[in-house]
Amino acid sequence: MPPRRRPPPAGARTDLPPLKIVRKILVLQAAYYVTATALILFTTLVYGTAFSIDLVLSWNALRGDTTLGWMLGLVWMLNSLLSVIFLLLLVSRSKLIPDFAFTIHFIHLLTTSLYTRAVPSNLLWWGLQCASAALMISLGIWACRYRELQPISFGGIASSLTAPSSGGENSNGLHSGRGRNAGGEYEMVNMKGDEAV
Repeated sequence: MPPRRRPPPAGARTDLPPLKIVRKILVLQAAYYVTATALILFTTLVYGTAFSIDLVLSWNALRGDTTLGWMLGLVWMLNSLLSVIFLLLLVSRSKLIPDFAFTIHFIHLLTTSLYTRAVPSNLLWWGLQCASAALMISLGIWACRYRELQPISFGGIASSLTAPSSGGENSNGLHSGRGRNAGGEYEMVNMKGDEAV
């Protein structure tokens, strides 16, 4: 008789297979850059300067001594804020948000370093990456937990039974059992110690 195979522990390889993780990372990274490019293009058009791919992929454009540098910093923070939506839609588990957020920023560091052929030495760029990662992680975890804690509605039954008159005390001081689960009527008697009133 062949030996029995033990099932993988809960939450192991069955939750997020490697190819699915890679796909999510690629989609998140693409969304991060597409959103950043659209925001930077809009900002340069309003500002009246020429758009260049250097504004997206180079760390030299983020400077603290020019107005354009500060505007780019604000645009990257707005991009991080919008990226929380992508994290919420694609990752949707609060404990995985930091992993994906750090991965986005690590790939951005690699892309920026390869594009400029130098590791970023601008302190403003590093500060912006730290602030961006912190924003994405904190808001991403909050948004995922908020969505995870929402009550589940099955076919609209819960919304029709949440009227103020449902489930309260009747004239005898007994509690009616009509509540969210619509499981029929029952009465609960107030208890004092072990005796029923």
